[in-house]
Amino acid sequence: MGRILLVIVAVLVVATVGVYAIYARDMSSARDRLTGRSETVETSFGTLEYALMGEGEPVLVVHGAAGGFDQGIDMTGALAGRGYRLIAPSRFGYLRSTLPANVTTAMQADAYVKLLDHLGVDKVVVLGISAGAWSSMQFAIRHPERCRALVLMVPADYLPAGTTIHGGAVAKAIFNSDFVAWAALNLMPILPGGMSQMMLGTDSAVVRAAEPSEKARVRQILSHLLPVSPRAKGMQFDIKTAATHEPYPIEKITCPVLTISAEDDRFGTAARARDIAARVPDGRAIVLPTGGHALVGHYADALREMTAFLHGASL
Repeated sequence: MGRILLVIVAVLVVATVGVYAIYARDMSSARDRLTGRSETVETSFGTLEYALMGEGEPVLVVHGAAGGFDQGIDMTGALAGRGYRLIAPSRFGYLRSTLPANVTTAMQADAYVKLLDHLGVDKVVVLGISAGAWSSMQFAIRHPERCRALVLMVPADYLPAGTTIHGGAVAKAIFNSDFVAWAALNLMPILPGGMSQMMLGTDSAVVRAAEPSEKARVRQILSHLLPVSPRAKGMQFDIKTAATHEPYPIEKITCPVLTISAEDDRFGTAARARDIAARVPDGRAIVLPTGGHALVGHYADALREMTAFLHGASL
């Protein structure tokens, strides 16, 4: 009996060492992926990280929850080859960007102005993704002279009363630990509903039915959540913002506005997209039939609509 126990312990030790080695390798790769791709500028709000991509008309890309400059580039990088210069900051508390005291989305919008001044850019189209919609709208409201047009992809809605985060306790655990996040991503095929449903608001059946390129894009979005630890403070601010239900004077947005969502987005952005477009003087909502929060299977459609809209805004 004692010998059996020793064998079991030895197997567990070897397995633990092996798992940790794989985890350490994957985390090293995740950090290497970010290295050398961004710059920083010191502002009155603290350090602001940003990345640049492409040449042409400037587009300020504002990433969503659990993101950073890398998520912004991942979601919109195709535009860089279509005549646009992407300016992708990491929002407050994400990656190398400072989280100021008493932070607000209005402060983040003002920080974007500091970044544009630093780059010598006068006017931009703003492309806000998910939770990036809040500070993107604030930018259009507070700095209309700097905002040529506004695109909101799956614009985040407020959390239902009593809800602290989409995905509940599991999602909260993922965003508080690199190891838990890594383990969840590697267990993705056996988790109920899959990570695409919990983290991306996209039904797993939609992902299964998607083309291989779209499945690869979903895997990339999920894998690029790592490392989560330098994104945790930003996530906490996003969760607080989503639970606050602060009213925005959306009617004051005078530039053209395009909102894009999917009818089956589990995070409820379809209704939000329609509402924003209806409340601004010059708004249009495109709600795709399926695709969830990641617009799976309809991402190319969204890119075409955005490109056409950006072309019109730059005329």
